[in-house]
Amino acid sequence: MNGAVSLPLDAPDLAFAASGDALVRRTVLPGGVRVLSERVPGARSATIGFWVTVGSRDETGASAEHSASYGSTHFLEHLLFKGTATRSALDIATSFDAVGGEHNAATSKEYTCYYAKVQDKDLPMAVEVIGDMLTSSLIDPDEFDNERQVILEELSMAEDDPADVASERFYESVLAGHPLGRPIGGTPETIRAATRDGVWQHYRSAYRPGNIVVAAAGAVDHERLVADVTAALAALGETDASGPSPRRTARAAELQPAASVVTVSRPVEQANLLLGMPGPVATDDRRWALAVLNSVLGGGMSSRLFQEIREKRGLAYSVYSFASGFSDAGVFGVYAGCAPQKAPQVAELVLDELARLAEYGITGEELRRAVGQLSGSSALALEDSDTRMTRLGRAEITMGEFADLDESLRRLALVTAADVRELARELLARPRTLVAVGPVADSDFAHLGLG
Repeated sequence: MNGAVSLPLDAPDLAFAASGDALVRRTVLPGGVRVLSERVPGARSATIGFWVTVGSRDETGASAEHSASYGSTHFLEHLLFKGTATRSALDIATSFDAVGGEHNAATSKEYTCYYAKVQDKDLPMAVEVIGDMLTSSLIDPDEFDNERQVILEELSMAEDDPADVASERFYESVLAGHPLGRPIGGTPETIRAATRDGVWQHYRSAYRPGNIVVAAAGAVDHERLVADVTAALAALGETDASGPSPRRTARAAELQPAASVVTVSRPVEQANLLLGMPGPVATDDRRWALAVLNSVLGGGMSSRLFQEIREKRGLAYSVYSFASGFSDAGVFGVYAGCAPQKAPQVAELVLDELARLAEYGITGEELRRAVGQLSGSSALALEDSDTRMTRLGRAEITMGEFADLDESLRRLALVTAADVRELARELLARPRTLVAVGPVADSDFAHLGLG
């Protein structure tokens, strides 16, 4: 495959070869459902995902005009496992346990995915069961109230984890005023306020053909997959005469971080720090340079932050950088867990390392090592059909193009030290946010000049 392959929404059928002799095919069904497959030679299992292009950012909040409370998308993900007109919750679980398969779901800020990994011979069963869940869930009132308690326990568990608290406050601050800044699971208040009718309406409006992408990778026969998906989703009808729903805009949103320093006092042994700023959107051409920057700064044991903060100074056990890209916004940040009294010093070291990157860039050796690390990890990840399935889903929903391993490696090889330095300068010029959870106070970080 030479170059990335575009995935236009008005192209009903596509087929092309990918690296490693894989075959990628895509079919758009009459109602707007998109079916993608990547057949991998020698595979004996397959991973399938039913993606719904609705995430927590799409919730409007309960009001006179809208009935879906914040957290409804995640609530719905739980409820779809609780039974349909023809299957109980136990039936759904038993279907996969009986064949040694795995199944689960995940709600994100921009989509929801129900997925399973099974032997090739059991793929039709997985399609049928997940299709039944998506089209025919009962949202039983008793199950609704039971699951409300389960989700409240899940939120309580997250609130007891200082790293989770730091993460939620970080996204809320960096993406301030944007729906992406809201917690995916909602809050205890919005979950208690959620109604069965509200979630049901959210279900019926969101789970429609134009919003559904089915991706499968591994031992997959595309024609059989299309036939099975068509049968499994028949209950939805062909309601979207316009075809697939348009992709989200890739134009970067205007963000206004709410605060420079956010501290949450907790009586714990360690301070959890997150320091960062808005980053590039998911489709930004500089995402390859961002990957290199992230690798050099905090992407492994040889990274600058790991060496400086952990190896040389012994200030933290865990320290790393990360990047999250969404359709119209992004986040770049650094996490560190350290003794509370060392938190100001660790935060200062992170800022110093960012400043050095922006001023002096990276060395040729660092560039070579980062490209090697990213190339190798990408190749190893694709040994797993889960990763290939996720790549297909994100390519269709977010990227609008499919880049195989060879194309990804080609783009990585084009990154220069100048590209990384320029991006570091741009990131450092953006408003910076520091979130700290633990026995800390705003005044601990006053010397950093963030406020």
